[in-house]
Amino acid sequence: MKRRFAAVAVAAVGTWLFAAMAVAQQGVAQKPAPKATSVKSNIPRTADGKPDLSGVFSNAQTIPVQRPANLGDKEFYTQEEVAANAARRRNAAEVGVHYDNTQFGLTGAQAKTSPTLRTSVIIGPEGRTPALTPEAAKIQANRRAVTQEHQWDGPETRPLAERCITWGFEGPPMMPVGYNSTLQIVQGTGYVAIVQEMIHDTRVIPTDGRPFSDSKIPMWMGESRGHWDGDTLVVETTNFTTRTAIQQVPTSDALKVTERFSRLDADTVLYQFTVDDPKTWVKPWSGEYTMTKIDSPLYEYACHEGNYGMENNLSGARAMEAKAAAAAAKKQ
Repeated sequence: MKRRFAAVAVAAVGTWLFAAMAVAQQGVAQKPAPKATSVKSNIPRTADGKPDLSGVFSNAQTIPVQRPANLGDKEFYTQEEVAANAARRRNAAEVGVHYDNTQFGLTGAQAKTSPTLRTSVIIGPEGRTPALTPEAAKIQANRRAVTQEHQWDGPETRPLAERCITWGFEGPPMMPVGYNSTLQIVQGTGYVAIVQEMIHDTRVIPTDGRPFSDSKIPMWMGESRGHWDGDTLVVETTNFTTRTAIQQVPTSDALKVTERFSRLDADTVLYQFTVDDPKTWVKPWSGEYTMTKIDSPLYEYACHEGNYGMENNLSGARAMEAKAAAAAAKKQ
């Protein structure tokens, strides 16, 4: 899908994650980053005195979004546990199928990540998304049933990401991803824009105090408004489509996402978020991670060029239907 990735990119993601754990051992902070809302003097600032969030950042992580169930309420690893986990993953990667990941930029040495002792991006004792409401669980089950029966009917029934419309991790909230985990923040007077490498979507966030519009047209990434709380940019987003999914869960028209961007130093931005959708989850849930500034531009993302997979899958489905129809006619 992207010019620098071959078909093995998906399989290579797992190996990259294993290798990245080894890189993350250097300089790991023992405590979670502060909320950083007070005024700091050691961060870059714009001409009007606001923290300058501009730059190209990687949000690649060495931790999962949801905490592994066997860890219970354990929010942080020890230094020794992180080292042991990295060693086990290196050994597992060595006995598996090997790919030359350097050609895809997927090795731990090539991916710049922010070290962390957290066990998951989602914070709190559970470290996982809460239970679905009964209504949301029913909607999700119905959608799965329809998808299972009609998944090969045509392009419209294929996943949104496969159709190059939107990927669930683009946000908000912005979730870490295995590759193409790069985004650019552009900041100006009255606006902040976030450009995602994947799908190359751009979210424009007014910060000039304007209210939300009265638009009745929902959007894939919602409608965002930002304001400054000390040195932290707070972004609130509503007006999502009911086809917007977070963690593979369809959301509702009540979805609201609140994000906080805090510049910790010249190379690091703390990203925090809270998801609140009372029609989907029984309670709000939150997460955080740090984004690392990188010395690289965003590369061109090409999704549909040469996308033979969808055409071949759909034509294969039509061939199977024709074969089944011919067999049925022969029996008559």
